[in-house]
Amino acid sequence: MKSPAELDTIQWQTLTHAYGSAVDVPDLIRALYRDDDTTVDEAVHELYGNIHHQGTVYSASAPAVPFLAHAARHVPGRRAELLMLLATLADHTPSDTESPHWPRSSAAEVCAELCRVLPELLPCLTDTERPVRRAALRVVAVVAEMLPAGLWASVEERVRELYAGDAVPAVRADALVVLNRSGRAPLPFDSAWSEVRLAAATLAAERSGPPYPAELVTILAEDGAEPDPGEDDFPWPGADSPESHLTELLADDPDAALAVAAHWIDAGDLGSRGSWLAREITEVWRDREPEVLDLLLAALPHQRDTRSLVHTLDVIGRWVGRLPEPGDELRDRLYDYARADGETARPALLALVRSRDPRALEVLLRRSDAEAVRAAATAFPEASDELTAVIRGELSAGAAGNAADALIAALEPLGAPARQARPELVECLRTRRAAVAAARQLGLDGALTGEVSSVLREARRSSDASLRATAAVAHYRLTGDPVPALRTFEELLPAAQGPTHRHLSLLQPLGSAATPLLPLVRPMLTARYEWTRATAAEAHHWITGSPDDAVPVLAELAGPTPVGLHALKALAAIGRTPEELRPALRACAFSPRRLLSATPFSEDHEDEELRAAAWSLLTLS
Repeated sequence: MKSPAELDTIQWQTLTHAYGSAVDVPDLIRALYRDDDTTVDEAVHELYGNIHHQGTVYSASAPAVPFLAHAARHVPGRRAELLMLLATLADHTPSDTESPHWPRSSAAEVCAELCRVLPELLPCLTDTERPVRRAALRVVAVVAEMLPAGLWASVEERVRELYAGDAVPAVRADALVVLNRSGRAPLPFDSAWSEVRLAAATLAAERSGPPYPAELVTILAEDGAEPDPGEDDFPWPGADSPESHLTELLADDPDAALAVAAHWIDAGDLGSRGSWLAREITEVWRDREPEVLDLLLAALPHQRDTRSLVHTLDVIGRWVGRLPEPGDELRDRLYDYARADGETARPALLALVRSRDPRALEVLLRRSDAEAVRAAATAFPEASDELTAVIRGELSAGAAGNAADALIAALEPLGAPARQARPELVECLRTRRAAVAAARQLGLDGALTGEVSSVLREARRSSDASLRATAAVAHYRLTGDPVPALRTFEELLPAAQGPTHRHLSLLQPLGSAATPLLPLVRPMLTARYEWTRATAAEAHHWITGSPDDAVPVLAELAGPTPVGLHALKALAAIGRTPEELRPALRACAFSPRRLLSATPFSEDHEDEELRAAAWSLLTLS
């Protein structure tokens, strides 16, 4: 360890952290010894943000370790917090040590420094404070596999003493985990302590891999139902918390996860553990929505705060549309929440709409919500007149941002009644409220009035490139005159860098009328950026009508990635299935696991779109 008096022996100005020069690190470390709690809090916060930043360490991180170790021993009331900072700094994936770059990395230097000072931190293992002992065990765990044999023998003896005799069961469980970091200690499934049994079952599940033996699932269900108070403050290396680690482990075995989630929910869903685990099942596995929604329905009465209840309703809303026929009990519960006051009404109404319950319209016409209106436009086409009136009212009242975007998007599936909203769309475009969405919808509206022509002409002069392009395409849709659109894209395509693909994706309505743009589009077929290549291939097909140049580009990109999904959809629209893609398509179509994660704020899960696109291509001859 090194005391603050030795800080000036380090050439901090030659070292860096997340924000540049590390010259501020000595003052932050000195601040840890101040009597002012606010000053110490700020110093700890700054150190977490600069010498460690989002999982990365820097050249200044390792030199700070001996000083932080000294502070952990000598700063009153901050020992656990500073020990956790040391554990966080040294956190690494064990496989990283096999990399040829590891010995020269900042992470390796941090671990080496922590190994050197560890003997002086070992007294923390017998500290009178439970949080300090737990944090000290995290410090040991993060470098356990790197300790020399002699030092490990000394460490192991102390850890075994904790495991055998600590008065706090959670500390005993932590000690068991540490003992298994550098070997395979016996796993006491019959321990008198539920915390120890849970740790043993978790370690055994890690060893065995899925599917997990029934006896382990029983222990995880029975002993994991109640969260450990404060556990989020003591994450294990490589995991957010013991709870999140267990959730991730269980999610690898959907049958085990469903059984455990059901038990946790029956036990009261303490800490929303069961409902959170149920959510993870739907994010990892396909076609488990009916079972998960049954669990979430059972979990609703157990949500102890508004935030948990809203979250559970959000998850139900995401998946209820996947049920062929949502049950009456679920729809009745959603209806009750939707018509009540408070924060739960909005997610419950959206879920009720997606469940296709007719009562959703009754609530929606009394309490409008943009996302629910958008969903209702698809779920209840027979209510197009009423929904159009709601949309017009909300837009007239000044809806803006995401709400206005959703309301305008709802017009497209409503058909002829949507044309009644033309005045509101014109006003949105004029006042730049959801202007891009308004310009697009005006183009789909099919009627060119003097007022529409005026606002589109003004929009084509906007400094917003997306608005200019969308307005130009809308003008072409309404007039059939490609000249303004061609001029706009001739300006935008060469100048665009990152968002080139956004402009290319708008060219479809022009079709062959965009032929003069081919000299700009063709070079993009070999662009470095994948999205540019994908949208250039689509545009080339739209313009030429020939799939010959587009299909090879799209086939190379196709797969379970966001751009790969876009390529699959484009191939399906073209109607070509390259033979070499069929094995990958079968994997996308038949995988029981999800291959794509959900996109935030998206109504449709991208993995569902991936599966549908793969199926579509497989059915092509």
